[in-house]
Amino acid sequence: MNRPALRAALPPLVALVVLLSLWEAAVRLLVVPVWLVPPPSAVGAVGAREAGALLGAALTTGRAALVGFGLSAVLGVLVAVTLASSRMVERALYPYTLFLQTVPIVAIAPLLVLWFGPGPRAVAVSSFIVSLFPVIANTLTGLRSVEPPLRDMFRLYGAGRFATLWKLELPAAMPHLFTGLKIASGLSVIGAIVGEFVAGFSEGSAGLGILVLAAYRQLRTDLLFAAVLAASGLGLVLFGAVSLTGARLLRRWHPSAQGN
Repeated sequence: MNRPALRAALPPLVALVVLLSLWEAAVRLLVVPVWLVPPPSAVGAVGAREAGALLGAALTTGRAALVGFGLSAVLGVLVAVTLASSRMVERALYPYTLFLQTVPIVAIAPLLVLWFGPGPRAVAVSSFIVSLFPVIANTLTGLRSVEPPLRDMFRLYGAGRFATLWKLELPAAMPHLFTGLKIASGLSVIGAIVGEFVAGFSEGSAGLGILVLAAYRQLRTDLLFAAVLAASGLGLVLFGAVSLTGARLLRRWHPSAQGN
């Protein structure tokens, strides 16, 4: 690890060590029951013992989240391009995309089970619904942010609608698009977990949401914490992959990615 990376990583690592130390000391000094708030050492121990189960559950949840995230990325861009094609279309349809942001996914999750059956499909759809709106909203903002003189120049040279979209609007929208994808990457994991709370599992596969529910019902709070940390790690992996992809694509020409 080079020095700049080490300097960047050292402060959060030190803060993490201090936080875990304070947590461990507080739980032991106050004699807090393990089933109420387990110490970090107990969470780490159960994480090591149940590593296989946690990894399998994370893979199951990760597959559903990845499907939902992929669908939201593709359809989100297509919807944003459609909305950007006309102010009238945007005014007519954009308010309905807000439904995706405001609807409580827990409330409609039972409907997803009825429509798609219990298991991965309902979980993936839940992930898709939760992660779609940020992609639409940020991509649309990017498409609308093109400077008018550049549009005028494209018109002056006789560029058609598709050429303007492909060579001007989409490149200008890329930073906004990746911002939406970063937000959607974390939300896709949240949507998958919530979907698992209701949709359950099939074909012998259980995700992190099922593991959280099982640990809660058994009062295995240490395992519950470990499952939550695994879900957070899954979200961080997906977020990191999107961030790295965006940085590599944008670093040569956009200031937002300079120095990454």
